[in-house]
Amino acid sequence: MAGLYFEQFEVGQQFNHDVRRTVTETDNVLFSTMTLNPAAIHLDREYANGTEFGRPLMNSAFTLGLMVGISVGDTTLGTTVGNLGWDEVRFPKPLFEGDTIRVETTVLEKRASKSRPDNGIVVFLHTAINQRGEVVASCKRSALMYCLSAKK
Repeated sequence: MAGLYFEQFEVGQQFNHDVRRTVTETDNVLFSTMTLNPAAIHLDREYANGTEFGRPLMNSAFTLGLMVGISVGDTTLGTTVGNLGWDEVRFPKPLFEGDTIRVETTVLEKRASKSRPDNGIVVFLHTAINQRGEVVASCKRSALMYCLSAKK
């Protein structure tokens, strides 16, 4: 398994994920249309040229999903029951087509599940950083994790 089990996480543990991704116009158009988000700031270059950004913004839900997705291989791939929630989602700088992001993750908390004795809860802080070293997204993600002790 690529992911880690509940007992293998430590508060303060950090991951610098090796996977990086350059985002494209196609990513933005496909994601925005698949999710029925017709916002001109994502899909209309002429409109976006007249905004303070001067070009289309990447859809923020795509950015969030990509950031979390990049983290999965090192953290929760095959070892999570599921996500419990995403909190404090932030986009402090815009992400544009052609930008390349990398992701860092820190384990903020871990605790045994009160209702599920074979599981524990881990809270991660994910941070997406562009090629200029600017933070473009962050969130706290709570995941319900399998315990090694329950592994069959």
